[in-house]
Amino acid sequence: MTETARVWLVVALTLLGLFFSFVSMVGVLRLPDVYSRAHTASQADTLGAGFGLAAVALTVGLAGAGFKSVLLLFFIFVTNPTAAHAIARAAFEEGIVPWIEGDDRR
Repeated sequence: MTETARVWLVVALTLLGLFFSFVSMVGVLRLPDVYSRAHTASQADTLGAGFGLAAVALTVGLAGAGFKSVLLLFFIFVTNPTAAHAIARAAFEEGIVPWIEGDDRR
């Protein structure tokens, strides 16, 4: 892979990571209940971190720090959905009802 193609791929991965992180942030701020917020935080935030860490791994190579960023990427892919599930389950066990269309509480 040429150096120019690698740089453009790193830029594309970084922009994708920023986009999904921004979407996650907007979702957490705008969505009405804990279930929707947990969903957007686990899905979009995992993608944003994944693309960002892929850009880091591609930038530094697979020796040393690149290998650690790949391990961190795997860790995030496992823990983010698990944490969102735990938050949603705790909310359900506390009796927090999901928001439905036409509900005036936000």
